Amino acid sequence: MWGLRQGPQEPVPGGPPKAVADPGSPAPFWRATPGIGRKPAPRERFAHSDGSDGIAMSSLVFANGDPMASLGLGTWKAAPGEVGGAVTAALELGYRHLDCASIYGNEAEIGASLERACAAGGLQRDQLWITSKLWNDCHAPEDVRPALERSLADLGLAYLDLYLIHWPVAHRHGVMMPQEAPDQLSLEQRPIAATWSAMEELVRAGLVRHIGVSNFSQAKLATLLAEADLAPEVNQVERHPYLQQPELLAFCQANAIQLTAYAPLGSPPAGATSPLLSDPVISTIAAVHGTSAAQVLLAWGIACGTAVIPKSVHPQRLAANLAAAQQALSASELAQITALDRGERFIDGSFWELPGGPYTLANLWDEPIGGA
Repeated sequence: MWGLRQGPQEPVPGGPPKAVADPGSPAPFWRATPGIGRKPAPRERFAHSDGSDGIAMSSLVFANGDPMASLGLGTWKAAPGEVGGAVTAALELGYRHLDCASIYGNEAEIGASLERACAAGGLQRDQLWITSKLWNDCHAPEDVRPALERSLADLGLAYLDLYLIHWPVAHRHGVMMPQEAPDQLSLEQRPIAATWSAMEELVRAGLVRHIGVSNFSQAKLATLLAEADLAPEVNQVERHPYLQQPELLAFCQANAIQLTAYAPLGSPPAGATSPLLSDPVISTIAAVHGTSAAQVLLAWGIACGTAVIPKSVHPQRLAANLAAAQQALSASELAQITALDRGERFIDGSFWELPGGPYTLANLWDEPIGGA
């Protein structure tokens, strides 16, 4: 497996072999020598796998100097049998940021594509930024490391660049999608602080370089910041012109938390088209630039100082999405898009709201039902 040290591996009871950190991989930031290491420029040029120059890509830079490309490939809803080809095509085009999660059920196929890319030459592990996420049934501290190790084994990696708590929601262990309230655990029963402490241990073990959260409100972030030894460095949330969450973005920026936008093009039901792609304001701006609505949406997200992770399995769309990283929007155009905010969620979390269960839309987002 790519990046894993060969030789005997320490067994994990009830799980796959433990991933052993590659002694040649970069030192985790918590013990890196200050002032030593790579100092990335705000914009980096990523090489294609054939060694030719790639696209100029802006990056979000972490406190230790690690850069995360502002545009990555999302793998949610990328079906098995398709995702491997999409990852291969994306890497050839110049993508270097992959967003994964164990619950997506496709990390092993992604890992096989990464291994092939490495074997083909011209691509090194330290050129990539790879994110995965802890699923809701593994919030118990003793379940956190085994969950990470399963993702590392599937992806064929010795370490992740970023590991996120997927939702501020907990299930009984082994329950992927609860169908009734007894399968859920409240945050009083399974405190985020305890889960986070186990996440911090992953950094100290050198298995993860950065840790963060996903789908966290400002209130939940503030509570976690007060309790954490290592502050969360990323919050990944739904964000697009119809759901801009300016207060959350400002809070993250004020507290050195990078924000990654999932569903940056919207996420309508299967078979439907996102209304963002036909919004008159977005379409008019796209026509002015001679680009697509999708490219305008991605360029807007990057201009806001966030990372965007659109999903596609089609090479032409992958290329078009990547090209959006070079598109510049005027101040007037940005203002027009800002005016589109309507607090509209495509992924509202209602699937966690079960009769008699501990989760409601109000306490999930820490806002009144129907609020922005």
